[in-house]
This record gives sequence, structure tokens and C-alpha cells, in this order.
Amino acid sequence: MDRTRPVLAVFAAAALAVSGITALSSAARAADADLAKNGGFEAGLDSWTCSANSGTAVKSPVHEGSSALQATPAGNDYAQCAQTVTVQPNSQYSLAGYVRGSYVYLGASGTGTTDVSTWTQSAPDWQQLTTSFRTGPSTTKVTIYTHGWYATGAYYADDISLTGPAGTVGQPPATPTGLTAGTVTSSSVALSWSAVTGATGYAIYRDGVKVQTASGTSATVSGLSAATSYSFQVTAVNDAGESAKSTAVTAKTSTGSGPSTGLPTHALVGYLHASFANGSGYTRLADVPDSWDVIDLAFGEPTSATSGDIRFNRCPVSECANVESDADFKAAIKVKQAAGKKVLISIGGANGQVQLTTTAARDTFVSSVSNIIDTYGLDGLDIDFEGHSLSLDASDTNFKSPTTPVVVNLISALKTLKAKYGSKFVLSMAPETFFVQMGYQFYGTGKFGGQDPRCGAYLPVIYALRDDLTLLHVQDYNSGPIMGLDNQYHTMGGADFHIAMTDMLLTGFPVAGDTNNMFPALRPDQIAIGMPASVNAGNGYVAPAEVTKTLDCLTKKVSCGSYATHGTWPTLRGLMTWSINWDRYSNWEFQKTFDGYFG
Repeated sequence: MDRTRPVLAVFAAAALAVSGITALSSAARAADADLAKNGGFEAGLDSWTCSANSGTAVKSPVHEGSSALQATPAGNDYAQCAQTVTVQPNSQYSLAGYVRGSYVYLGASGTGTTDVSTWTQSAPDWQQLTTSFRTGPSTTKVTIYTHGWYATGAYYADDISLTGPAGTVGQPPATPTGLTAGTVTSSSVALSWSAVTGATGYAIYRDGVKVQTASGTSATVSGLSAATSYSFQVTAVNDAGESAKSTAVTAKTSTGSGPSTGLPTHALVGYLHASFANGSGYTRLADVPDSWDVIDLAFGEPTSATSGDIRFNRCPVSECANVESDADFKAAIKVKQAAGKKVLISIGGANGQVQLTTTAARDTFVSSVSNIIDTYGLDGLDIDFEGHSLSLDASDTNFKSPTTPVVVNLISALKTLKAKYGSKFVLSMAPETFFVQMGYQFYGTGKFGGQDPRCGAYLPVIYALRDDLTLLHVQDYNSGPIMGLDNQYHTMGGADFHIAMTDMLLTGFPVAGDTNNMFPALRPDQIAIGMPASVNAGNGYVAPAEVTKTLDCLTKKVSCGSYATHGTWPTLRGLMTWSINWDRYSNWEFQKTFDGYFG
């Protein structure tokens, strides 16, 4: 019976040996930690930076928790989202994460040895990617990232971890002081504060919620509602973390009333085919119903693309059998103006390419446009430059300080005309989405070249004239898919497109994804939404019910669908359509929708 004791002793010794091994392994693992911050994206994109503003946190699909990353490659950008992590030299690290989508990559750079990445060509459901690396003898920071591939659609990532020994990160920075509110508009507040030693960046809070980050000591918070008070705070950030919030400062946005132009609170804008006829037929100016508040005479066109010499030739009898005489046309303008309506000359259109390449062309533009305005006694000017009228030189990268001659000369010409005719001069613009909202992703040829130089080319003109601009009515038609502020592509044909495109104008957006280069929000009273009057007028027609949904969402924040707007704008100016002629052809459907909504 005693023979059992040595056996038990052997088992006990073995157990102790195993226990010792386990204890040793546990001690080794105790030194390791998950160094990735917000790897589950539960705090949105906090700690992550996505190229071209391509990423967003979504609630579905997710691997675990309540959020995941969605990032969408576009153009020359493959939607890389990354964060920099503090590590130890000569140490081993494991990188892992769950992904979905086509061509999804997970990797690490700046390792000091061999940078690593792993990828999957197709992951219809969540798939784990793993890789590992060893840091170099002097490596203290490594960048981990995930990205997709060109034109392969959105990908998803969740629960990203970097496991290994933690590096020395020191202490979070001190709390910022001196927070001050500066310039205030109806939709934005400019903030500044004192620099904090050791800070690598700053976070701005609005009413206790983090809304944006800044690399310097100033920022402008956009997308605010008019005549509303907000509380702001700022924190300092470095690798060790985030400071406490600063003392709050309160600022109230302005009422949003711009210069007096004589327009009603809500205006209906339409283009009248005055120089040509098509399938819609010719409509006399005197026959335009009183519902139309702004009538854009289409079109004044140049004698050649670069001459700057604009001519307005009324439709000939041979093309428009019922055209009125010049005398009757001028008399009708005066009748409209006496009723409080505005009649403008619209320059450009699809066939009217205008390129003010020289100062001589600029001066000719001013004199010839002035002659048209004076001859017919018009209230102002509409700029409808399309096609190749505006494009940016490769070296022209800052919309706030343009250098391209056709852009600089147009800005100068419009400022001259505004100054000549005074504060009641009505200035409007009707760019295509490609020239405005597309600037959220791309601007000009881009830092790597190869992009269409027309991308965002209207932005410097709108920005320079923002205090003189009466109306901006972007053509939300004949457009390809455009990415909105939710980083989703939106397509013509329903309320969603108009809501997303208009929200961008009223909120402001980073140009080419650069959060340090924000295109500021415009006033609601400066915005009318451009829509086709009928299915015959152009691609992107929306039925009256969709028009109503659009207005409900933007002015009342109801019926918004899946797109979350960044504000509510009851003083949105109204609607624009191409065209009055096509609306008459369709029994005034567009006009009736406007009248039924605004009364």
C-alpha cells in the first residue's frame, strides 16, 4: 500500500512543474497589453485618422459591441485608416483585427525592421486577419492601419488589437487655457486658445460632445443653427492621453439675415428659355406666373470661349414663332420688377463655355455684361458656368487663395460688377455638383496628380464672393454619385440626394478631406435647391412627394430617411428649377409643389 506514495509524489512534482511553467507564462503575458486605442470603434473615429475623410463609425454590421469602421475607397484613395501607437524597442507584437469586404488590408509600418501586412481578397462575413512583427533597436512608435483597394467599394473593420509590451508614454498634457470665441456667423463660431507644452493636438467639445480635432490652437466649429447659444470646451492631447476639459466659453450664433435683396423669405427660382426654343416651346416673359420670384434669362453666351465678350441674343422668330418684340420684352421685365420679382441674365449654360484666361478678357466680360444689364434694366447676374469653363492649375491647391487665371479673373469681374451696381445687385450661381460637393473628396488634380482639374473648381469663386452672393443653387441633376458628409455615396432620383447635397452647403466640409482646410457653411437664406421641373428637363427628376420630403427634412428635421442632417434650417431660401418652360410643359407641377408647401 505504501507503494502509492512515490507515485503521488511524482504527480505532485509534475503538477508543481506545470504550475511553475504556467506561472512563468502568466508573468510574461502580464507585461503585454492591447495598445490599440478604440480598436472596436465604440468611440467613433477617436484615435483614428482616415485618408480623404473616407471613414465613419457605423452601427451595422459589427463584429462585437455596438460600432465598427466603414471606409470607402474613391478615386486615387484607398481609404486608409490608421493610428500611431507607442511601443518598446526590440520587442515582439501581434496585430489582429476582424474585417469584411473585398480586398481589405491590415498592417503595421514604421516598425524599424520589416513592415508587415496581411489581407483578404473577399470576406463576405467577418474574417480575422493576423500578423506579427518585431520592433527595431530604436523604434518607439509604430503605425497600425487598415485599408481597402481602389474602386472596390466600402470595407468594414472591427476589434483591432496590437498586443505586446507597452511603451513609455509619459503624462497627458495640461489643460488648455485662454479659450476665446471669435468671429460668429449664423452657422459657425471661431475658437482660439493658448498652446499647451507637449500637446500633439487638441479636441473641441460642443455642449460636452467632441465634435472635431485640431492640430493648432484655433478652429472653426460649423454646422450650427442660427440664433442659438452653444457651450465650447477644448482639451489637449498627446500619446499619453487627453487632458481635462478647459473652462467653457459660450457663444451665440447670429440670426442669419444677410444683405437685403428684396427677395421673399422663400423664393421660387426658374430659368426661362429666352434665346432658344426646344421641345418645351417658347414662353413669353409676360406669361410667366407670379409664383416665380427670380427669373433667369437663359443664356448670355460668349463670342468665343476666351473672348470674355458676352452677347444676349433673343430667340429669333424663325425658331420661336410666338416670340415677343424687344419692346414688349423690356416692358414685361418692368412689370415683373414692379411686382417685386427679380430678372437676371444667366451667363454660360451647357453650350456657353467662358474662360477668362486674361485680364483683357476679364475687362471685356465686365463691360459686355454691364451692357446687357443696362440695355434690359436687369436686377443682376447668374453664373451658370459648366463644362470646361473652370478648371484648376496643378499648382493651385488652396481654394482660399486661388492662382488659376480663369478663377482669379472671374472673381475679380464679379466683385467689380457687384461694386458697380451696389447692394441690391442680385448675384447667383448654378454650378454642377462636380464643381462643388465633389470637392469634399477631390480638389483639382490632387497631390498625386491625375485627378480631373475641374473637381471643386467653383469653391474658390463661392468662397471669395460669399459675402456678395445672393443665391447658390447647385444643379442637383445630371450628376453622378456624390459622397456626402456621412461618407456614403448618394445618387439622384430621391429626397436623399438633395438632403445630403444641401446639408453639405449648410454645414461646411473639409476640402479633399483635409480637416484643416474647411469650406465654411453658407447662410440658409443663400441656398435654393436645384431640381429638374419634369422628366423631360434632365436626369434626376424627383416626384412632388420627394420634393416635400426634402423640404421637411431640411426645414423641420422630419422625413429625413437614413441621412442625418447637421442642423435644421427653416430659413432655407427655396427651390430652383430647370426650367420654367419645362414646368409649363408639365402643367406647372413644380410651381404647384412649391406653392403648396410655402403658401
